[in-house]
Amino acid sequence: MRIAQIAPLFESVPPRLYGGTERVVAYLTEELVRQGHQVTLFASEDSITSAELVPCTPRALRLDPDVRDPLPHHMIMLDKVRERADEFDILHFHVDYLHFPLFRSERNRTLTTLHGRQDLADHMPFYRRFSDMPLVSISNAQRAPLPGVNFVGTVYHGLPVGLHKPRLGQHGGYLAFLGRISPEKRPDRAIAIARAAGLPLKIAAKVDKADEAYFRDVIAPMLDGGGIEFIGEINDNAKGEFLGQAAGLLFPIDWPEPFGLVMIEAMACGTPVLAFRCGSVPEIIEDRLTGRIVSDVDEAVRAIPELLALDRKAIRARFEERFSAARMASDYVKIYQKMLRKHPAPQLELPSIAALSAAANGHGLEAAPTVARKDN
Repeated sequence: MRIAQIAPLFESVPPRLYGGTERVVAYLTEELVRQGHQVTLFASEDSITSAELVPCTPRALRLDPDVRDPLPHHMIMLDKVRERADEFDILHFHVDYLHFPLFRSERNRTLTTLHGRQDLADHMPFYRRFSDMPLVSISNAQRAPLPGVNFVGTVYHGLPVGLHKPRLGQHGGYLAFLGRISPEKRPDRAIAIARAAGLPLKIAAKVDKADEAYFRDVIAPMLDGGGIEFIGEINDNAKGEFLGQAAGLLFPIDWPEPFGLVMIEAMACGTPVLAFRCGSVPEIIEDRLTGRIVSDVDEAVRAIPELLALDRKAIRARFEERFSAARMASDYVKIYQKMLRKHPAPQLELPSIAALSAAANGHGLEAAPTVARKDN
């Protein structure tokens, strides 16, 4: 199958540091190639892939100090996709809905995975206008705000099973917070839980410009007093060690989380997850098997002993069963195939040899019937 994967340009594929969507695109692309598909990746030029790479910007936009507005760069990428669209059976977009007007006429072979929250009022008129565009959700909870749109499946994210080695023996005795410093991720809750439980907390997280004031005014003062270590942003190589050595991951979110990649990254390391009951959490975490699901800080503190007693080998086994990149890619291939069976690509309908011969004898080769396209 000839598949185009169209990634956001904010980060490389895979990202050098923090980055969820681009990381998932990387895992999906590599697994599709491994399974024998012909894959073309539209992404930043500093991406690393075994697929054909179509560079759409010299480097990840977040790391380019000269970039002020990401929109023109993404529009250039969409035009590059449009120029080559006829080369692919499936166009798989990961850029929210930016491409809908340009590719609506190709919707029968255009698939869009929604990676962000969908409960924002400004989205609704747009989705109603383009309710025929095929969409994939990354959790069932993500779908809730969008009734009446064309969801063709839910595909949970997956990781290469060899990416992180499980730590099944002794761990470092600390709780971990990994991701992004922002009000909806609630690192303040993580600090409160760790302090109340009497356990050290290590925070490995990036601070976006939009969240610098929140970090300075709310989180930084909470770091004083001992027991809390702010590490900053880490890469994939450091992530396995950081999560694997943790006694547990704290995921105390306060927003409708569409998926939460860090939860399955922890599970891959055999590390249990304590998560708040928001968004996708009840779909990803199996309470009392791979982690604990709680509703407030007090309940979280009470759940810590049970969290730390969970079987890390069983957690890793559930990761392999539910959240591998191979399973993710296979789920997407089934959707691709279903779309193509429902709307086969146009095929060439060739005139018969007798018709060509008659035309040539009667009128000359110039008058031979033209090749027609037939939609099955």
